[in-house]
Amino acid sequence: MKHKDGKPFSQHDKSSKIVPMTIMLVVLCGFSFYLGGIFCSEKNKIESTDVTKAIPSPKESAVAPLQIKSVSFPECSSEYQDYTPCTDPRRWKKYGLHRLTFMERHCPPVFERKECLIPPPDGYKPPIRWPKSRDECWYRNVPYDWINKQKSNQNWLRKEGEKFLFPGGGTMFPRGVGAYVDLMQDLIPELKDGTVRTAIDTGCGVASWGGDLLDRGILTVSLAPRDNHEAQVQFALERGIPAILGIISTQRLPFPSNSFDMAHCSRCLIPWAEFGGIYLLEIHRILRPGGFWVLSGPPVNYENRWRGWNTTVEEQRSDYEKLHELLTSMCFKLYNKKDDIAVWQKSSDNSCYGQLSNPDAYPPKCDDSLEPDSAWYTPLRPCVVVPRPKLKKSDLDSMPKWPERLHVAPERISDIHGGSASTFKHDDSKWQVRVKHYKKLLPALGTEKIRNVMDMNTIYGGFAAAVVDDPLWVMNVVSSFAANTLAVVYDRGLIGAYHDWCEAFSTYPRTYDLLHLDGLFTAESNRCEMKLVLLEMDRILRPGGYALIRESVYFVDAISTVAKGMRWGCHKQNTEYGVGKEKLLICQKKLWYSSNQS
Repeated sequence: MKHKDGKPFSQHDKSSKIVPMTIMLVVLCGFSFYLGGIFCSEKNKIESTDVTKAIPSPKESAVAPLQIKSVSFPECSSEYQDYTPCTDPRRWKKYGLHRLTFMERHCPPVFERKECLIPPPDGYKPPIRWPKSRDECWYRNVPYDWINKQKSNQNWLRKEGEKFLFPGGGTMFPRGVGAYVDLMQDLIPELKDGTVRTAIDTGCGVASWGGDLLDRGILTVSLAPRDNHEAQVQFALERGIPAILGIISTQRLPFPSNSFDMAHCSRCLIPWAEFGGIYLLEIHRILRPGGFWVLSGPPVNYENRWRGWNTTVEEQRSDYEKLHELLTSMCFKLYNKKDDIAVWQKSSDNSCYGQLSNPDAYPPKCDDSLEPDSAWYTPLRPCVVVPRPKLKKSDLDSMPKWPERLHVAPERISDIHGGSASTFKHDDSKWQVRVKHYKKLLPALGTEKIRNVMDMNTIYGGFAAAVVDDPLWVMNVVSSFAANTLAVVYDRGLIGAYHDWCEAFSTYPRTYDLLHLDGLFTAESNRCEMKLVLLEMDRILRPGGYALIRESVYFVDAISTVAKGMRWGCHKQNTEYGVGKEKLLICQKKLWYSSNQS
């Protein structure tokens, strides 16, 4: 190659010029890098100083609260005075009769939900207070004559003047529920010493069994389906006895596995041995290892009772043998039996379940595809949920006795992310402080004015534990979308249920005196519409009842606006430590009557 002037171009000449240029370029890059480093470090100093100055102290911080327009809700018609949206008899014809599936939860779509206020019955009065309410209630509050006429010979209840009276009778306890439970205690000594604390009564009638056990230190969930005429659960709650709408049909009950210390059926008409024993398998799932299943009524004592059951002795003997065989295959053993009562105990020894590995065994062992505690719209399966072998202290014999177990960190707390004995203890202490503050702001809490209480989004049941000595009981609700802490609640000796607050709760209107919320709208606002949740709270709250709402300042004013539209009176208060990011809203529902009633 040649220069443009014609002289030859050599490789040496080119490199001799490039090297000094390269060195100069490197030096310039290094110098600029050095200057940039100095500049950036100084800039960072300046920026960090500015940020520190820009962040105000917590007291100075201001959160722009959610603002909504004022709203006023109309009255529902009087035909909705006992409206239960997800168990509505008006919708039954849409669902099948097989295994009574029409009585399960079938919630209306959002566009069909009622955005109106449920009126009380004509003549409604503030409920009679506990403990007097256990024996009587106002007829006008639950005006059902059918159950009085049908069950008068069994002494369930009787109408006298303006009241229903509850003598404590029942189909299987004609001498009264007290004598019935006395016999049960003779058969199960663990009922007397704090070993048995939680129970479930399937097909509860008017919940006289659960009511009697309250005096014996046993907390019972009374369970019965919604029906057209009997309103068993409504009677129970009107009396101040824990109860929930439900039926064992095709879906699991909304409780965790291995939770109840005892289950009871007094002629509850559940066909235990039919459909491969699938209903009995659900009792096995929710019953704690070492727990008791009590059955009175057919086919127990068939030798002496078969004539009154419109059957033959051979049929009843066959039913009893089939039932006993099913129970044995599920690792139950007959614990005791006398007269009309038979008691089986669920095995605490997991070696019993080894028999289920046999391919021909029935019922088989459940596989790992279904979580034992999954219980929100979860189908029943014809298989045995085997207790986890690693749980050594969750069987009934290993649990601390009541009331010691209330404040002992349960073994299953380790299943929860971040759960430990120390976090449990901290939560326990926190709620003692909070409840002390709540009672200053709401003096009715801790008195006979408040009986039926719901903690709408509990974690470990800390609120319920802090009020355990008060004359009330608490239904602890754990969101089906939250961490599964309900097993810990039951291990403490408390009761509760899974629920999704985007839907209606399984109870009648006017059944709770106090609803407690702790950050519910903060947790669920991304899924559930605030207005609909508050309308559901209004449905289940008694007139004169309270809502104690602990919530972020972002939501408090909006909640108050909707509450005013529901005819509630609310006032805002500081939390126990006066932290600015949270406030307490204490509301009371007013008693009003439908404009269409006399």
